[in-house]
Amino acid sequence: MSAPIRETVREIETPGGPGRAHVRRPSSPRGTVALGHGAGGGLGAIDLAIAREVLVGAGWAVVLVEQPWLVAGRRVAGRPPTLDAAWVPIVEALLTGRGRLPRPLVLGGRSAGARVACRTAGPLEADAALLLSFPLHLPGQPDKLRAHELALAPDPSWVVQGATDAFGTPDEVRPHLPHGTTLLEVPGAHSFPRSSRSALTEALTRIAGMLPG
Repeated sequence: MSAPIRETVREIETPGGPGRAHVRRPSSPRGTVALGHGAGGGLGAIDLAIAREVLVGAGWAVVLVEQPWLVAGRRVAGRPPTLDAAWVPIVEALLTGRGRLPRPLVLGGRSAGARVACRTAGPLEADAALLLSFPLHLPGQPDKLRAHELALAPDPSWVVQGATDAFGTPDEVRPHLPHGTTLLEVPGAHSFPRSSRSALTEALTRIAGMLPG
């Protein structure tokens, strides 16, 4: 009989208002994976859902973090500094106090959430990162790179990138990977379609077997 999975939702105050942490944890987790959503969508993205399913199945506590702007019902994300300012206290609250989640800590998310994870990996002393659809540049603007953010990813890190991602194809992202970062290419664009489910599951299962913990 498999161990029970506990699910909770915590509302946590941040400088930008309350955020929400959707926690799913086994009874004795190997560590904690915190994942953030993108700037144009919520927690229902297929890659976030599969990541949570696979990683919880591998024994990790997984937290999907809902940024304050989304909790408040706004349609547009805040500026990057406001996202970081909200993300850090949410993750810190999860790792401290009664009922705290254990380290090692893996930070990640999709698109804008992946950028937040990279920028805050140092302050939060992350042990690894899981970056889904990292937006290396805006569509049609390959000269305006965010490689400096990707460079902040901890060692080890993993990038799962769609083969036709207009925000940066695997071939565009690969030259900018920092030391200790592995890229896995899967079919699909920046927002993965349902047809990518099998490939995403395979890629995330591989990553789950390599995470430190």
